[in-house]
Amino acid sequence: MLQASAEWHTEHGHKYLVQLCKHFAHKIETSYSENHGECRFSCGTAILDSDDSGLKILATAADEDQLAETKSVIERHLVRFAFRENLEGLQWKTLGRAA
Repeated sequence: MLQASAEWHTEHGHKYLVQLCKHFAHKIETSYSENHGECRFSCGTAILDSDDSGLKILATAADEDQLAETKSVIERHLVRFAFRENLEGLQWKTLGRAA
């Protein structure tokens, strides 16, 4: 499995985590609390963690194309939900293969 991570500093990380998970729950399997969420897409999995400093995202997928799609889905929705904060995109870091 390939992995990539992104971190966004915002005072509203908890809010966006819950908003994303609730939104995706209408179509895919999700689980979440105020500080941790998991979204299981057909293309991969996104794990979201929030604290007072912001939102951390870990995307995991079987191959490069699916990882790119997983990152894109999360990022597009987050940018749309965070329009008041002028978020233009995330800076993803490729982590390589998970064990």
